[in-house]
Amino acid sequence: MDRSPGRNLTLLQAFAVIVGTVIGSGVFMNLPMVARVAGNPWTGAWIWLAGGLLWVPQVLVLAEMGTAFPNQGGPYRFLVEAGSPFLGFIYTWTAFLTSDTPTITIVALLAASAASALFPPLGGPWASRAFAAALILSFAWIQTRGVRLGSRLQVLLTAFKLLPLLALVVLALLPGAPSHLAGPFPAREDRSFFSLFTAGTSTTLWAYAGFLNILYMAGEVRRPSRNIPLALLGSLLFITAAYVAIHLAACAIVPYDRILQVSPDGYLNPFAFIPSISAFSGHLFHLVFLVSMLALLNALVMTQPRLEYATAKDGLFFEPFARIHPARLTPNHSIWIQSILAVLLFAVGNVQALVGYFTLSYVLQNACVYGALFPLRSRPDYAPAFRLKGARAWAALAVAIQLYLVYGAATAFPTPAILACTALILSGIPTYLAFRKTRRRT
Repeated sequence: MDRSPGRNLTLLQAFAVIVGTVIGSGVFMNLPMVARVAGNPWTGAWIWLAGGLLWVPQVLVLAEMGTAFPNQGGPYRFLVEAGSPFLGFIYTWTAFLTSDTPTITIVALLAASAASALFPPLGGPWASRAFAAALILSFAWIQTRGVRLGSRLQVLLTAFKLLPLLALVVLALLPGAPSHLAGPFPAREDRSFFSLFTAGTSTTLWAYAGFLNILYMAGEVRRPSRNIPLALLGSLLFITAAYVAIHLAACAIVPYDRILQVSPDGYLNPFAFIPSISAFSGHLFHLVFLVSMLALLNALVMTQPRLEYATAKDGLFFEPFARIHPARLTPNHSIWIQSILAVLLFAVGNVQALVGYFTLSYVLQNACVYGALFPLRSRPDYAPAFRLKGARAWAALAVAIQLYLVYGAATAFPTPAILACTALILSGIPTYLAFRKTRRRT
């Protein structure tokens, strides 16, 4: 008998998966970027708010399609149901090669870097990679033990991840606490509102990415018609409010000119400007960073292999990915294969640069997913539990945002990067034809 994963993921756990995926310590890298563009804390707060608002049409469209097809695979399933198994496969193919697997590698290396700051013997290249590999394989083992264990761990890690951020906001608002929100602020170059909005929201793009991941395992969410929209919309509201609050708290604690002095690839450590904890603020910051990366890594290892599992179940991906544990009902093979490949990527030099090259494929994938709503709305049997008013207008806006980002990616990366991305996407065509031929024989 063919068995499928059970619906064991609660609303709180789905919420923790999204928040744990989206909110990272990377916010402390984005804070100086936004500050440079904004010129003052209040304009910066509006930029963070605008960055969240850009995700409203995308999350609304995902909420409708997620309740129409609350199955494993999420975006892949939407494209297949919209009438294009080819685009569904291309989504999985490019995600697996350019974002999902390399992201696990990068997050594990970042966690190892934070751990080495707390425990210097881990600072060597081999020790650091061994520790990162151990993290990946440990989380893979946990996730193969069952979604209940993995999701409970996700709630715990996300809570520990948010506590210091909440403490930062509270300390900034304490009566009598020194505040730098009133200035003075350095002069900012005069630019149009459109230029300011474009530059500002672009710096927050990756700080908001990750909402689609929960839909990879939508087939395991309890009461999906209720919990999928609540998890998506509730987490977007929470994350946007959190980013605005963290931004204002950091600007209150840290003088604005000191924020601007942070290097473009550096992090702002606001804890260093709190007198009571400044003596050990470096260790505290790295501990916060480590916990944040652990929460993200657990969420990635939990959700991402479900995409390949769903595609393989349809015969459009490698057969081992479709296997499921007979008792725990977890896609063990998909989890282990992706995790082991993520470890093998340590042999690649600069993995971060490799992922940057495929930003173009990421936004193109998303544009196709949001565009799937148009043919889906034409199906007489299309019956989402969460039916969006003006859905086609929201979908058009979501696609337009992605196409705008396509333009930005095309201008930001060199021609070899664009050619490499295009070649990888095109490599999916013969691969898809081979899988389709094998499926027909079967």
